[in-house]
Amino acid sequence: MTEKKEKNYKTSEKQDKKKTESLAKAEKKYLHEEESAETLIRISGYDIPGSKNLLTGLTRIKGVSWAVSNAVCVKLHIPKSKKISELSKPEIQQIEEFLKAFPVYSFLKNRRFDRESGETNHYIGPNLDIKREFDIKHLKEIKSYRGLRHALKLPVRGQRTKSHFRSKGTAMGVKRKSK
Repeated sequence: MTEKKEKNYKTSEKQDKKKTESLAKAEKKYLHEEESAETLIRISGYDIPGSKNLLTGLTRIKGVSWAVSNAVCVKLHIPKSKKISELSKPEIQQIEEFLKAFPVYSFLKNRRFDRESGETNHYIGPNLDIKREFDIKHLKEIKSYRGLRHALKLPVRGQRTKSHFRSKGTAMGVKRKSK
């Protein structure tokens, strides 16, 4: 009888430990969510956590790569390690204006020699999405190889399709020869 009680006591101790650990994890998660929800800075229509450095935070904006983010920091003379939450309102406006005008070398821009205008531009956010959709639509209309691959929802850039890119709804397989 005493052995059973000892075993039960040990198992209950283990269960209590697990419960306290899980409660501690939940409390940490709650506090972390609370901290992250506190400071969000809006730059060019995107919410960026205030705890991020300027260099990494700007990459959260669609159309801003690491190179573009670095160019913003260098051209505007803002330290890359500065936190997003430490930016003043004039600095944020300066960043937004810089991203709209984007006076840098053309190789950093994401839309070189535009098909319609022939100009080199840099698009950010929803404008970039719209341009991309129109490009894909144009490829489909002229029935190029890439356009056909987009229309069939297959990989466009030459990946192999034997084992990947299976569509979810239809069953694919190998047919056996009839006897």
